[in-house]
Amino acid sequence: MSSIQRKHRPTGSGPGTAASVALGAAAGMTAVGALLLGRKAATISKIGKGHPLKHRVLDAAAGAMQAKYPLDAMSTYLNGFHMYADDMGRQVEATHFCIHLEHDLHQCVIFDRNAPDARLIGIEYIISEERFRSLPEDEKRLWHSHHYEVKSGSLVAPGIPELAEHAYFEDLVTTYGKTFHTWQYDRDDFPYGIPQLMMGFTEDGQASDAMVRARDERLGISTPGKRHSRADIPTPEVVPGANMWETGRTVQTRIEETDFKR
Repeated sequence: MSSIQRKHRPTGSGPGTAASVALGAAAGMTAVGALLLGRKAATISKIGKGHPLKHRVLDAAAGAMQAKYPLDAMSTYLNGFHMYADDMGRQVEATHFCIHLEHDLHQCVIFDRNAPDARLIGIEYIISEERFRSLPEDEKRLWHSHHYEVKSGSLVAPGIPELAEHAYFEDLVTTYGKTFHTWQYDRDDFPYGIPQLMMGFTEDGQASDAMVRARDERLGISTPGKRHSRADIPTPEVVPGANMWETGRTVQTRIEETDFKR
């Protein structure tokens, strides 16, 4: 009789099955966690070559044990180009990793490329048109529009589906950015000097074709293709005060000696 009962017992249900599913899910999560830890360890090991053993051990331990919440919150990877606010001839590629901090504010850290040994070269804050309109006139001089970067296809979000990228840039096309680069990596192999204000391009013919082509080949994308796919995104009217360099005058950071206050 017991053998018949076993034969006709329903499959795929009951506490035994639930326990199996739970164990399977736990095992899967453990495997994913181990994979991520392994990837992090491999990355740290890669950039640690040549470091003293003590430093490599400490870096590996910190990478595995410490919670890094701001880094975990970075949800968007963007790639584009900047120019120095006072010199269009100095143009650089910029790889952004961004946190959507508030509904109208993103904050991004910028590297020279997406690689384990990438150099941290700057920061960018991205705000909505509404917030930009509310800024004091002196503050607006530090910001640039994103309308051309989006419409031209020069600003991209590598690795995500075309439809998702398109939806993202429908929102980003009306935003404004304030960017400072802390490492003039186009000039020096060390972060000399003070942060420099950066701007974005606003017309065809400004960005170096060779720079854009090199980026496209490396990332496996097409800037002309992106431009074509975004033709249906409306071009916003740029709010006066942004892109100050277009007036023929601009602002840039300088070191100034001053009295120390006690």
